[in-house]
Amino acid sequence: MTQPTIALIAEEVGVSITTVSKVLNGHADVAASTRDRVEASLRRHQYQRRTTRRAAGHIDLVFHELDSVWAMEILRGVSSVAEPDGTPVVVSHLDGSHRPDRARIDRLMSRRPLGVLMVLCALAEAQRLQLDRRGIPLVIVDTDSATSARVPTVGANNWNGGLLATRHLLDLGHRRIAVVSGPRDVLCSQARVAGYRFAHESVDLPVDPDLVRYGDFTADAGLHHGARLLDRPDRPTAIFAGSDMQAMGVLRAAARLGISVPRDLSVIGYDDLPTAAWTGPALTTVNQPLREMAGAATRMLLDLARGVPVQASRIDFVTSLVLRETTAPPS
Repeated sequence: MTQPTIALIAEEVGVSITTVSKVLNGHADVAASTRDRVEASLRRHQYQRRTTRRAAGHIDLVFHELDSVWAMEILRGVSSVAEPDGTPVVVSHLDGSHRPDRARIDRLMSRRPLGVLMVLCALAEAQRLQLDRRGIPLVIVDTDSATSARVPTVGANNWNGGLLATRHLLDLGHRRIAVVSGPRDVLCSQARVAGYRFAHESVDLPVDPDLVRYGDFTADAGLHHGARLLDRPDRPTAIFAGSDMQAMGVLRAAARLGISVPRDLSVIGYDDLPTAAWTGPALTTVNQPLREMAGAATRMLLDLARGVPVQASRIDFVTSLVLRETTAPPS
């Protein structure tokens, strides 16, 4: 089968070769309707750029949002690999969105990166194909949703993390255990709650739906949901938070209500951020090795950019329980 050329695409769409080239290179000075027609033709012909990959360039690191210690741990992991390699990193974020809009994608492609690393966000399939046609590899860290096997992904075993945290609380004797997780539509949030539910099922203990809360991974969400859970007459004796930041919000809510941790309430976080060891009392949490995850994703991206095939399209790091001072048997 004859490989499609830029000239063939240009002739079919009725535009110049220069216009097709501008679309391929992400230039902004092409009308939206024309860009759509060119992109449709490129998809129809399954056009693939045939030039060899550049040996030099930068990594575009795109965060869902960039306002937490969690994001800084990811950035440190990326830098630990990119800096010794001599590869610059350009950092951006999506203001809390999990999908970039067209303008962001156009700006990204106009920079012609060596590769794109996305954190807790992803591309729509049409956007992924845009990068693919330009020979720009994509790797996702801690995906927010199920991804195609064609998209290399690095994460951690969130289901196991939820199971470990909840099983620890059950082993201590707790029977009213609440969970405050992240957004309901984010895969890692769902997986942690699924582990929490399975731990209950394994001891034939029903889950009280009123004790399952979704919000986001911030301290504000932990404070909000923690206050409402702890202000009820049948309050839980333990709370499993979907992030260390959420757990810190729960600790603040408990302090405001005069509830002692861990005497009256056990709290477990998630992530094992450096700050977790410095809360008062020190936070029991689930470790997911954020720096190692980010470093592995960066090595994978650099390999792909240089034509080295990856060994696996999905890497899941092991999660583990870190025991500190915020859990104890119920009083």
